[in-house]
Amino acid sequence: MTARPPPRYRWRMTMPDLATLFDLAGIAVFAVTGALVASRQQMDIFGFALLGTVTGIGGGTVRDVLLGLPVFWVQDPTSVVVCVVAATLVFFTAHIPESRYRLLLWLDAVGLAAFAVGGAQKALAAEASVIVAVVMGVISAVFGGIIRDVLAGESPLILRRDVYVTAALAGAVVTVAAAGLGFGGVAAASAGFLTAFVIRACAIRFRWTLPVYKTRPARSPEELGL
Repeated sequence: MTARPPPRYRWRMTMPDLATLFDLAGIAVFAVTGALVASRQQMDIFGFALLGTVTGIGGGTVRDVLLGLPVFWVQDPTSVVVCVVAATLVFFTAHIPESRYRLLLWLDAVGLAAFAVGGAQKALAAEASVIVAVVMGVISAVFGGIIRDVLAGESPLILRRDVYVTAALAGAVVTVAAAGLGFGGVAAASAGFLTAFVIRACAIRFRWTLPVYKTRPARSPEELGL
């Protein structure tokens, strides 16, 4: 009786693989945005490395801690190396773009979309609930930028009137909803990424803003019936 050859398995990208892929993409792009902020503040190369690193790994670190997972860059420090290399490259090339702030906004939009998807995918892979997965997507997308702006002494993008958190929220919701409807990991991730990026890109291009609270004159005692 001859032994049967082992079956051939067709490789396919799983949800954890997708989460890792989007994490790496977001880490690299966010590291560049951190370094660009350092260039606007005229920091030295160590300042570039610091801002690039905390921006790249900040959101994912908060996500992993909240999910009770091993922190990704502690398990594999490749992410830290990517951040430092990206920040160093920006240190020598930041003078090339005409408008560093404009470039910062667009790269931040890419990182925002990638982390919103990656965070949601990783939470789903950890068997978190739908709501938690959406929240983790938003946290992954915005916390790195918050840390970056606070350390650089700039007003965080999340606190401005721009459509920012809304874009991350929409991307995470679409990713989770598509996964729940049975779409494959690649299709769900692509839909979520495009949703978040398009919304944020439109906000940058057309200056979309959300309505803000406006103070109103106090009512008199007569109006209150006193």
